[in-house]
Amino acid sequence: MTEWRPRFNPWLIAVPVMLATFMVILDTSIVVVALPYIAGNLGATRDQSTWVLTSYLVANAIILPASAWLSSFFGRKRFLIACTVLFTVASLTCGIATSMPMLVIARVLQGLGGGAMQPLSQAILLESFPPTQRGTATALFGLGIVVAPVVGPTLGGWLTDELSWRWTFYINLPVGILAIILMLLVVEDPPYIRANRPGRIDGIGFGLMGLFLGTLQIMLDKGQEADWFSAVWMRWLAVICVTCFIGFIVRELRTDNPIVNLRIFKNRNFAISSALFGIFGLALYALIALQPLFLQTLLGYTA
Repeated sequence: MTEWRPRFNPWLIAVPVMLATFMVILDTSIVVVALPYIAGNLGATRDQSTWVLTSYLVANAIILPASAWLSSFFGRKRFLIACTVLFTVASLTCGIATSMPMLVIARVLQGLGGGAMQPLSQAILLESFPPTQRGTATALFGLGIVVAPVVGPTLGGWLTDELSWRWTFYINLPVGILAIILMLLVVEDPPYIRANRPGRIDGIGFGLMGLFLGTLQIMLDKGQEADWFSAVWMRWLAVICVTCFIGFIVRELRTDNPIVNLRIFKNRNFAISSALFGIFGLALYALIALQPLFLQTLLGYTA
């Protein structure tokens, strides 16, 4: 059986998918430097402004596991373009936001669009290259996901100082439009995506995962303000979070078509690499989120 190959040069296909990946990951860090300016401009507290970051990350995490099923149902190319359009339109909405709730809702939409773009971009990138060049393609993808969060705070600070915090969102518009045009021209679905129809989605697992991640994020974000478990609503959130987490694990291990295949963690290499990448992400994003606020609020640095 002949292995499928795209009609276009894989390096040409790499341009729009890497633009999408870079744009999504950049938005996890570019806005952090602008949080004090956003809070002042929209009449919010510094603590409330952190929702601009956390709402995006939670929406990213919730939609990511469902991206494989959704791409099979709608078609990978069509779904990727739709996600890029949603992300770009949400970026515009973030830029014109007139209140903190409007900005947070737009960031949730950004996260929903961006969460699916990362795995889809990686899958397209790997399938577009022949096996002998997939190591290079993986290195290219890794370069994008490492460079983007490092560049983000510097670029966000410059845009905020020279123009406005709104330009940390407007910068996505030309990149998103270019990526959409190139996707329409050069990206195509492999035959197995077009031929196979997915089964039913694990809606129960997806719902449990969403509740678990959402309540956990609210607890971590608002716990210090509420004096942690001295607040009744925090205790209720903790009960819901733990219950949904346990229910999610039991559900994913017992169902035939889980939304997240936890059995793959039996593979030692995969489990160790996932743990190491988790530690890397914890250190990287904690530093990116806290350091700009520390430098601006306590040491008096500009953005």
